[in-house]
Amino acid sequence: MQESRKIKLGISIGDLNGIGCEVVLKTFEDIRMLDFCTPVIFASNKTISFQKKELGIPINYHGIQEASKAVDGKLNVVNVWKEIPQIIFGQATEEAGKYAIISLKAAVKALKEDEIDVLVTAPINKNNIHSDSFKFPGHTDYLAQELPGDSLMFMVADTLRVGLLTDHVPVKDVSEAITPELIRKKIDIIEKSLKMDFGIRKPKIALLGINPHSGDNGIIGKEDDEVLKPVLKASSAAGQMVFGPYSADSFFGSDTYKNFDAILAAYHDQGLIPFKTLSFGKGVNYTAGLSKVRTSPDHGTAYEIAGKGKADHSSFKEAVFAALHIYKNRLEYQELTKSPLQKQRIKR
Repeated sequence: MQESRKIKLGISIGDLNGIGCEVVLKTFEDIRMLDFCTPVIFASNKTISFQKKELGIPINYHGIQEASKAVDGKLNVVNVWKEIPQIIFGQATEEAGKYAIISLKAAVKALKEDEIDVLVTAPINKNNIHSDSFKFPGHTDYLAQELPGDSLMFMVADTLRVGLLTDHVPVKDVSEAITPELIRKKIDIIEKSLKMDFGIRKPKIALLGINPHSGDNGIIGKEDDEVLKPVLKASSAAGQMVFGPYSADSFFGSDTYKNFDAILAAYHDQGLIPFKTLSFGKGVNYTAGLSKVRTSPDHGTAYEIAGKGKADHSSFKEAVFAALHIYKNRLEYQELTKSPLQKQRIKR
């Protein structure tokens, strides 16, 4: 990428009945954001016009037919559909799910073809996106199929970074899903991401226990002793700075998490409840481990306030900055690893 060219930031519009369009438009209503990137929304002129009018957001945009025609210094809208979808704020409809997926597929296609550099996804509703052509539970699973690499849900807010061994898995299936192979794979992904995406030369990773009190020496479950600890021992012997398993109930409240560059939680709520408690409004969901950069805000469609102009766009704005920051870090990492004798500029 030439230094003079701005990063092209693709945006999938999410559920049209939720707050996705609102947080996108509010983010770029501040024209200073156009100094950092060239935003490209995948939707339609008429849809964006309707949303800005209903929400009372005075913003100008530039309609284009393909992402490669995006103009720097403007908010670009790729016309992905010609019809006018019915928008009913606050309701989960099949039509809203349909257009959320049309937008996502168009954005991912542009990402794969290098018409955009990074992707930020507005929230979708997992209940109305399913169809014969889209059988995925969410963004991460679809991106994992479309892009090279092994994906990891990575929640990021400043120096707090939480990854998950298992994400959208029922609690009753968590223990069975966590295998030595999975643990090793997730440790490798998170370590590589910390180096490549966040510029951390020697990352320290904490692993949380599966059971209460990490099993209490087998009294409250044997998975921590029989599955987690042998992998941790082998990873440490291989030179990886991975520690644990730590009892999850006191790990965050005691500020122990501040001693690590990332935390690997056993399951969804174990990692996301403390993450969102500590960082709500600033958190970013980053899909680590893939060949391209994708981020999203840490909230959902928020139907209860959709169409009322009350949505806080802070998390979406953070997702934009995170995508740009990670993209630049990757470029630097690639440059440095091409020239191993070059003076190292990576932190730590």
